Amino acid sequence: MNPSDAASALVGSKLRIALLGVLVVGGAVGGAFALGVLGVPSVAAVDNTFGDVTNETTEIETDLVVSNPNPVGIGLDGVSVNYTVSMNDIEMAQGGREGVRVGTGNSTLELETELRNDEIPPWWVSHVRNGERTTVDIDATATSERLGRGVDFSRSREIQTDLLGAFNSDETRPVNADSLLADDPVLYINETRGEWGSVSETETPIDMAFTVYNPNLEPYAVTEIGYDITMNGVKMGSGQTGEGYVISSQSTETVEFTTALQNRRLDDWWVTHLDEDVRGHQVTGLRIEFYAVIEFPGGGEVTVPLDALTYEETIETDIFGEGDDVRNGSDSSGGEADGDNTTDSGTDDESGTDDESGTGDGSGTDDGSGTDDGSGTDDGNGTDDDTQNGSDDDDDGVLPV
Repeated sequence: MNPSDAASALVGSKLRIALLGVLVVGGAVGGAFALGVLGVPSVAAVDNTFGDVTNETTEIETDLVVSNPNPVGIGLDGVSVNYTVSMNDIEMAQGGREGVRVGTGNSTLELETELRNDEIPPWWVSHVRNGERTTVDIDATATSERLGRGVDFSRSREIQTDLLGAFNSDETRPVNADSLLADDPVLYINETRGEWGSVSETETPIDMAFTVYNPNLEPYAVTEIGYDITMNGVKMGSGQTGEGYVISSQSTETVEFTTALQNRRLDDWWVTHLDEDVRGHQVTGLRIEFYAVIEFPGGGEVTVPLDALTYEETIETDIFGEGDDVRNGSDSSGGEADGDNTTDSGTDDESGTDDESGTGDGSGTDDGSGTDDGSGTDDGNGTDDDTQNGSDDDDDGVLPV
């Protein structure tokens, strides 16, 4: 055999060996997928923030971290992801993507969905009926079409407000008429009470009671008490009592009446609540102003602004826990409460597979090709290094949402 023939035979042999090696490796990987030896890609974290807000819609921007525990990437037909955002079981937004390409480790998908602002009134009704508590549920699923299996991810966050708590007061406040018809103070308000009434789909009533004392030697008639309610300057309701009260001389009388927020105006308020330029992001100023019409024994009547009873309360929410990260040392499994009266809890449940899904730190980002840039790596134990700072292995070290 001449040297050229020997060289050709040698090269051909090496090519055949290399091709055989590729086929063996490919077959082994395919077989591993088919047998379920390799893990199913899972959702490692979901991070939501509010984006642009219009009078009709609110944009929800979502960073959804998909964790692929396998040593190989999965192509465009490999993975689909879907997620739902609910508040007190009311579906507020839903999104997803089909044909996701994910590399090994973590890949971050940037998704956008729209929340219709006309869903805010039904949520508000549920919030008040539930004792001013809202449970925000994030449910996501990553499904491997190749394996025919998926992994479910859930995270819950509780929001609590107390709009009327500070209105309940035993502070004595004078009422001055600034009128020639009577000496001031004409009355004293010794106590104020307020609680939510029976909320309906159209309005949110507030049942109020004032304990009024008349220090004078003559009886006064309070013929009307009126109110105006605003939230971030948006007029939410106004009205007046339908009956009068006679406050006897040097006696006390309890005046009861009901105010109401008009729920149809809540979507207008919602826009201001998210507008950072109004009072700050997710901040609202509630204001209730009162006036009384007092009739004196001589027949004169005067309208008195009850400035001492003006009620102001700041409402702050953090619906998605923007900026919080349980992987920075806090224990998400315990549901740590933050300054906005919220708590977090979450689970990761793989349907039909073992727990080999592996989780990451969410720092891996998509480089445009849909693959991870390598910044989020696994420590070889099925969990990311950052998840060891105070979080349980079963908690996946994910973001609170």
